[in-house]
Amino acid sequence: MQTVYLDNNATSAIAPEVREAMLPYFSELYGNPSSMYSFGGLVGKKVAEAREQVAALFHAEPSEIVFTSCGSESDNTAIWSALTTQPEKRHIITSCVEHPAILNVAEYWAHQGYRVTRLAVDEQGRLDLDAYASALTPDTALVTVMFANNETGNLFPIARMAEMAKAKGILFHTDAVQAAGKIDLDLTRLPVDMLSLSGHKLHAPKGIGVLYVRKGVIFRPFLRGGHQERGRRAGTENVPYIVGLGVAAQSALEHMQEEQTRVAALRDRLERGLLASIPQSRVNGDPEHRLPNTSNISFKNVEGEAILLRLDQLGICASSGSACTSGSLEPSHVLRAMNVPFNYAHGSVRLSLSRYTTDAEIDYVLKELPPVIASLRKLSPFKD
Repeated sequence: MQTVYLDNNATSAIAPEVREAMLPYFSELYGNPSSMYSFGGLVGKKVAEAREQVAALFHAEPSEIVFTSCGSESDNTAIWSALTTQPEKRHIITSCVEHPAILNVAEYWAHQGYRVTRLAVDEQGRLDLDAYASALTPDTALVTVMFANNETGNLFPIARMAEMAKAKGILFHTDAVQAAGKIDLDLTRLPVDMLSLSGHKLHAPKGIGVLYVRKGVIFRPFLRGGHQERGRRAGTENVPYIVGLGVAAQSALEHMQEEQTRVAALRDRLERGLLASIPQSRVNGDPEHRLPNTSNISFKNVEGEAILLRLDQLGICASSGSACTSGSLEPSHVLRAMNVPFNYAHGSVRLSLSRYTTDAEIDYVLKELPPVIASLRKLSPFKD
């Protein structure tokens, strides 16, 4: 049975060129990059090269790149630094549709006495910039809003939001885990102070991430210890994974046009086919401002978990939402925030493509998914 992988927002395959670049650093090139001798220095030069490759993905300076273990660590570090360097400010602004790596951290700080504003979204998952402007106060220490939603693919107006925060002297962080490598994130034109990235979303391995910290931003490290990462993140560098992330970033730049054209066209063909062949189905999110690879579709009066189980039997990998919250029988917090009707929200499936997705795989899903929905509706206790 073939495997059709359409869950790239949960994790992505390691690119062959990434894997090949990593292999020597598991064997003969095992030196510590912080060592003084040349054996370690050779490794240190490769870490510096990877830093340049990641910086190029964002049009940033290499000195602004801090390697971390994952996107969640980057998010935690950004929030920690912003709050602890401004102890006089006690207000955080975020959105109600963030990844748990932001929402749960904001909840923690709320228990420490901080006031947290969670911006609402409309039925297409869009933020109200007027409400955002009203939320900005002299007491606001940080705005942290994702660049692209992991469930719907919605793109938020981060450039405008960051400009509004900057005008009031407020730090701005964006979780760009889903956006990085899929759309151009030019930090010479995007006035964010900090930005998070996770390697395994752009064909690098799990266990490596990045926090971009703009030059001049006052920063306090979350992990303390050695002098690594210019004192901004302690711990011996994870050299093979850093090297892999550098190659993945370079490859993402080379394939970005393909993401925005061929992959987007596959996504659109998939949606059109499913909507045409399955009655009472709908696409969730903003149809005009979203990632090129992501589709969130709801099927009325069907359980999303049942759909995923049937698809799994057919070799099709999909998701009912964020991988960090899957397993819950409740509709996702994102769809609830968008007021998606309950009998649709329960039957939501996220299909996320990559540059490795083929026309034949889309054909297979278009052939197999409609009868799955029809069969489950016959068994469903939900009726109109």
